[in-house]
Amino acid sequence: MDPVLGKTLRSLQRNILAGVITIGPLFVTYLIFSFLFTTLAKAGLPLVHFFLAVFPSNWLGTPFMESVLAILLTLAVLYVVGSVTSEVIGRQIFQLFESALERLPFIAKVYTSVRQLIDTMMAKKPSSQRVVLVDFPIVGQKSIGFLTRTMADTDTGEILAAVLLPNAINPTSAFLQVLPMSRVTETAMTMEQAMSMLLTGGAVGPDTIRYSSPPITTDGAALPESQTK
Repeated sequence: MDPVLGKTLRSLQRNILAGVITIGPLFVTYLIFSFLFTTLAKAGLPLVHFFLAVFPSNWLGTPFMESVLAILLTLAVLYVVGSVTSEVIGRQIFQLFESALERLPFIAKVYTSVRQLIDTMMAKKPSSQRVVLVDFPIVGQKSIGFLTRTMADTDTGEILAAVLLPNAINPTSAFLQVLPMSRVTETAMTMEQAMSMLLTGGAVGPDTIRYSSPPITTDGAALPESQTK
């Protein structure tokens, strides 16, 4: 190969890779916010159309203004719902609504599962935000997971862990594994750090991480580092 051509190709490759590294996080951020704004706009469009039917307006009827109004109305509705449900009467009404949903066969399963997942992800207690490593897809290769709960084996009494393993770049798709706690490596990472690593393919994350598994106590908790030395 011509040395000049080879140098040009290497320069192109290096600059394109630098551009991907620079634009990549911005592009992922754009996709996430674009999805959120599109969802909010679709949710609020019926209200906007009803509003325009009652109060016709030429400049408000443009596609851009309809989307802006739809997003603002959706946020306003979410704010009102959050304010109402935070009050005592509002919580009681919401509990009655949830009780009605739980009597619907299929909807109850889906709603309850989603509600429990959101409560787990949004909880402030450190015990509910446990980022772990497990051997997946093969032994010796660790994957980041979220320990959602522990349970006991019916026959042996061994402590088992339910671990959600989100896919990198697209964490909305995941695997759910049930495995012994002895095969789970607990880390000191927060949920935010773990999600940053998943969304960026590992480009953003902590400088140190616990890779080897510490001894596990009978209740499924890892022994302090001072006791493992």
